[in-house]
Amino acid sequence: WLVIAVGLVRAYLAKGSYHSLYYSIEKPLKFFQTGALLEILHCAVGIVPSSVVLTSFQVMSRVFLIWAVTHSVKEVQSEDSVLLYVIAWTMTEIIRYSFYTFSLLNHLPYLIKWARYTLFIVLYPMGVSGELLTIYAALPFVRQAGLYSISLPNKYNFSFDYYAFLILIMISYIPIFPQLYFHMIHQRRKVLSHTEEHKKF
Repeated sequence: WLVIAVGLVRAYLAKGSYHSLYYSIEKPLKFFQTGALLEILHCAVGIVPSSVVLTSFQVMSRVFLIWAVTHSVKEVQSEDSVLLYVIAWTMTEIIRYSFYTFSLLNHLPYLIKWARYTLFIVLYPMGVSGELLTIYAALPFVRQAGLYSISLPNKYNFSFDYYAFLILIMISYIPIFPQLYFHMIHQRRKVLSHTEEHKKF
């Protein structure tokens, strides 16, 4: 994720504009975000003590957005909303993996712990906004091209409307995102209040 961050900065300095920076980090973004599927496995086998359900939703929603929306609908790749979610993901993951690394080394600076449990307050809504706006921007192109849709009649007697599916995906954020967000709020209170009590002691 640091590679992606450096790529974004270098591309911005070279172009002098933040528009269409996605193309400068497209390959590493696809590689590293798809590799995050291993996190679901790590939770499932107990290597990481995180919720399999929450981790699955977070990882699968990102992988879906990368491949089934941004990669598949070329027209949205130049949208500013893509940059919005890429920046949010990048900052979140650099902080998160730094937190994990220093925790494993038993030398966790308070600043990283604070960032892990504070900056999500802005980064989560920022990322979700970018994701939803990107899906929304893709809808007209999906409908026009009939992308990934299967129409009747066919020999399988089965139909699938990818346009309607994307709308359902957007609606699913309404019940799921608040759960993730307030889970982190709860974790923040628990972790940082414990740290403050320990300092006082």
